[in-house]
Amino acid sequence: MNAADVMTSPVVVVSPATTVREASAVLGDRGFSALPVVDEEGGLVGIVSGADLLMAGMTPETANSPVARVMRKSVISAPMSATPEELATTMLSQRLRCLPIVSDGQLLVGVVSRSDLLRILTPADAVVAARVDAALRSYSGSPRWTVAVHDGEVSVSGPFADVAERKVVEALVRTVPGVRGTQVAS
Repeated sequence: MNAADVMTSPVVVVSPATTVREASAVLGDRGFSALPVVDEEGGLVGIVSGADLLMAGMTPETANSPVARVMRKSVISAPMSATPEELATTMLSQRLRCLPIVSDGQLLVGVVSRSDLLRILTPADAVVAARVDAALRSYSGSPRWTVAVHDGEVSVSGPFADVAERKVVEALVRTVPGVRGTQVAS
């Protein structure tokens, strides 16, 4: 597995001529931490983060100025062949929330975020178990049951007030994305 398998592509980008106001709107609307800045050919020429935009201020002059004035021109990137371990090491050591992925010709081909890396490091069963546990805690208000998941098959055990509650819990578990089957036992 390498960056090409993990990255998000296509990438939302801005050009050096994009205004600070427009870049701020994209970041706010999409919930991204940063945007790659690319030239007409798709080459990575910079990156602009929410912090960069906040530091620039939002006066009428700066809001209409080009991103090129506030972007960081020195960009840390990774090749498509980088392993998840290499990506994580780079992101952690450099305190990056996202890492642009470039081709051999330095063209931007994707972006890897912390979420992308966490997704591949977290087994699917662990994600389903966390979702089921959250749904059950929301229903009961406390951690009353033990949840185990194997290949999407969910097993819930613990005390139930009665048969009706057991049926409610079983029905609730079946609504969780990723659940393939349920077994509820007291």
